[in-house]
Amino acid sequence: MMEKQKTKVASPDPNGMDEIRPLLSPQRLQSVDLPSPNLQPRHRDLLPTPCGPIKRWSELPCLVKIYFCFTLSSLLALLILTVFNIQRESVGNGSDDDDLTVSLIQLVSILFCMYYITRGVLQENRQELIVFVLSVLVVMVRSVVNFSVLTTHDLLLLARFVCILCVGLLHVICAMLLIQRPNMMAFRVGGALESMQEQYFILNLCFSMVTFDLQAQLCLCILILTSGTSVSYTHTVILGIGVVWACFTAATGAIAVLKEVKPLVWIFVLMNLPQLAYFIYLLYSIISQWGQSKTYSLEAAAITGCVVSVTIKSVLFWGLYRLYHSFGQGLRERMFAADKQ
Repeated sequence: MMEKQKTKVASPDPNGMDEIRPLLSPQRLQSVDLPSPNLQPRHRDLLPTPCGPIKRWSELPCLVKIYFCFTLSSLLALLILTVFNIQRESVGNGSDDDDLTVSLIQLVSILFCMYYITRGVLQENRQELIVFVLSVLVVMVRSVVNFSVLTTHDLLLLARFVCILCVGLLHVICAMLLIQRPNMMAFRVGGALESMQEQYFILNLCFSMVTFDLQAQLCLCILILTSGTSVSYTHTVILGIGVVWACFTAATGAIAVLKEVKPLVWIFVLMNLPQLAYFIYLLYSIISQWGQSKTYSLEAAAITGCVVSVTIKSVLFWGLYRLYHSFGQGLRERMFAADKQ
């Protein structure tokens, strides 16, 4: 009697899936462990620099690239023109000291503007774009004032005046458009966490205020040294040391903010105390010598410079207080993550 061979068919699992089959494939398991692509920070796509991550040149739109190159070219041309004016005013016998002072301040401002437009475009730094717009407006106002007081207007001066106004107006319009663009750098560096984005904003604010404070102090020193008034030898030495001190202070503040070094924050705060003491001494000197000069332009400019610098320091210390308590939360590692790859 022959036995019929029966084909054994595996019965389906009562739960609806094979016990030996994994619930998810290894690739799917890895994707579950990772956050959503929309929540991942994009700091690894940025280019690391000592001043923080910046966008790559290939990311910039074509119009932004054109404007950026045009801005640097126009600032370079204005820089060369300002150097020629300083040389002419310094060797001229009847040159006005006020013109030399304004030209030197304009020279410093142009160098800072090159830095501001670079950070404003590559790091989407709005506060530095705003200062860039204000600097361009100051240059335009100075050109209008100088052109209006001239008795004769030759063709070269007229062409230069029109060129400065047109180029300046173009800078103001384009920079305002850049300011109004959505800022994605905080999300790209900090991710979806609002606390990390706020910390990145405060860090950029503090870093910008350190730069603004340096520019204000350099311009104030130039104003006092080249104003044409009698400055004592001791005061001149103090100002010379103050320029070097301001540069060291700005470098200390920048390192403390970017590297999240708490001891350097306290050192930076202490290094600002001599500057505040000098402001008090300067205001006392102005008040004690009030009315001795024919015009009050130097006094007004010095008081304005002191007020602006103190205002910048107030905002800087407020930002440092908030930033100091958020050190060590991982922002520095994200900002300089690409340096370790």
